[in-house]
Amino acid sequence: MVFGLKVILFLSLLLFPVLKSSRVTLNNNGYDGIVIAINPSVPEDEKLIQNIKAMVTEASTYLFYATKRRAYFRNVSILIPMTWKSKPEYLMPKQESYDQADVIVADPYLKYGDDPYTLQYGQCGEKGQYIHFTPNFLLNNNLPIYGPRGRVFVHEWAHLRWGIFDEYNEDRPFYISRRNTIEATRCSTHITGANVVRNCKKSSCITRPCRRDSKTGLYEANCTFIPNRSQTAKDSIMFMQNLESVTEFCTEETHNTEAPNLQNKMCNHKSTWDIIMRSEDFQDLSPMTEIKSPPHPTFSLLKSKQRVVCLVLDKSGSMAALLILIRKIIVEQ
Repeated sequence: MVFGLKVILFLSLLLFPVLKSSRVTLNNNGYDGIVIAINPSVPEDEKLIQNIKAMVTEASTYLFYATKRRAYFRNVSILIPMTWKSKPEYLMPKQESYDQADVIVADPYLKYGDDPYTLQYGQCGEKGQYIHFTPNFLLNNNLPIYGPRGRVFVHEWAHLRWGIFDEYNEDRPFYISRRNTIEATRCSTHITGANVVRNCKKSSCITRPCRRDSKTGLYEANCTFIPNRSQTAKDSIMFMQNLESVTEFCTEETHNTEAPNLQNKMCNHKSTWDIIMRSEDFQDLSPMTEIKSPPHPTFSLLKSKQRVVCLVLDKSGSMAALLILIRKIIVEQ
C-alpha cells in the first residue's frame, strides 16, 4: 500500500502543474525577477511594450520614495506571446511562464472592465496572486481617471507584495464619525474635498451640496466626495494615488481607524505602512540614504519558440509490468 501511494504521488507530480509561486526577490533594496506576461489573445503592438517599460520605470521612482528609499524595481522580464512575430532582441525564457507571472496583460474581466486589479485570496499581510492590466489601460490616456500609470502600479504592487487593502469603499463612501460628523471613507482625513450630487443631462451638469438623509443619518444616495485639486496631504497611496500631493502610505499617526474600508476590516485597523514594515522584505533593511533616486530598471524581452514534443513508447516487458501494477493499485484504491 505504501509503495502504491508513492507511485500515485509520483504520477501526480508529473501530470499536474505546480501551484503559483513568485520568483521575485528583494536584494540590496532592488526587486529582481518580476515577470510581466502578455496574453496570447492580445494583438501585437510595439507601443504596448514601450508603455509597460515606461510604467515600471515611473513606478520604480515612486516606490522608492513611498517606501522611504527602501525599495525600487531593478530587473523586469516581459514575456511576449508566441502569437507575436519573433525579433532578434527576444530571448528564450528560462523558467518564466504566463501561469507564474506576477503581472498579466489580458482582455478585461467582466467584473472590473479596464480597471486595474490584484487578485488577493489571503489574509492581511499575505501576498496576492497577480496584478491584471488590460491593453486599453496601458495604451489609452487614462490620466484623469487613474492618474499616472506608474502610481497605479505601485498601488497594485502593495496589494500583491505586502497584502494590504484599499482605503476607499465604493459601497460605503460615507460614515458617521465619533464626533457625529459625516466623513468620506478615506485615508487620511487630511484629504479635503466637497460632498456633492451631480445631475447631468446631455452636455450640461448641475452640481449641488449633498443633503442629509433623515433615515440613515448619512448623505443621500448619489452623493460623491470630490477631492480638491490642491492638496497638502501626502497620504495615502491606497486611497487615491492619482492626487498629485499623495506620495506616501498612511502611517500610525495619519491612519483613519474609523473608516469602513477593507484595510481596517482585514488588518484590524492597522495602517498600511505598519503592515508593509512587518513584511519580510523590510526586516533589517536599511534605506538607501546615499542616493537621491534609484537607477532605472533593466528589461528583458522573452519569447518562447514552437516546441516539438516526441512521445516515446516503451514496449519492453518491464514497462508493461509497471503499467499493470499501477492499474492494479488504482483499482484497489
